[in-house]
Amino acid sequence: MKLLILFLCHFMCLAFGILCLSLTVILCLLLSFSKRGFSVRSFGTGTHVKLPGPAPDKPNVYDFKTTYDQMYNDLLRKDKELYTQNGILHMLDRNKRIKPRPERFQNCKDLFDLILTCEERVYDQVVEDLNSREQETCQPVHVVNVDIQDNHEEATLGAFLICELCQCIQHTEDMENEIDELLQEFEEKSGRTFLHTVCFY
Repeated sequence: MKLLILFLCHFMCLAFGILCLSLTVILCLLLSFSKRGFSVRSFGTGTHVKLPGPAPDKPNVYDFKTTYDQMYNDLLRKDKELYTQNGILHMLDRNKRIKPRPERFQNCKDLFDLILTCEERVYDQVVEDLNSREQETCQPVHVVNVDIQDNHEEATLGAFLICELCQCIQHTEDMENEIDELLQEFEEKSGRTFLHTVCFY
């Protein structure tokens, strides 16, 4: 399973999460969210962490017990130029300053108000996982998907769109009743289709 990145954006009283598979999108989101004062954490959903390698069929595979520092040094040794150019060393350097190693989303007990995904299959995985959990608090979590293609232009536009959406939601007086109308506005404005469902903790 590929590495999924979950951005936990604790801003005011809402907790946001964002998941995607694309490294390009991840790096654009990191930049956009850090500029707006959001705190960011990352999670994986697979049994192993997979980072892009020298070819699509040659990923770098690590156990979740592997620290970011160990991953960083391993990739530095393998091909410093490649992993600097594609941004992976930058991402790992940032992550190792936040926490020692990756975490699995399925093991995360934190509660979120909103989780945004950037790919429909990730959206399906998140919804499936949340619905399989035993409901304890019945607190709702809105899961929203907007597809973002894995290229720099689309990633930049998608990151801007997601940040703008999060900021709008953060300023709503009643997210539960206003989110559908807000998503419709963003669909019309961006020309993108949004998927939306509500799960419960």
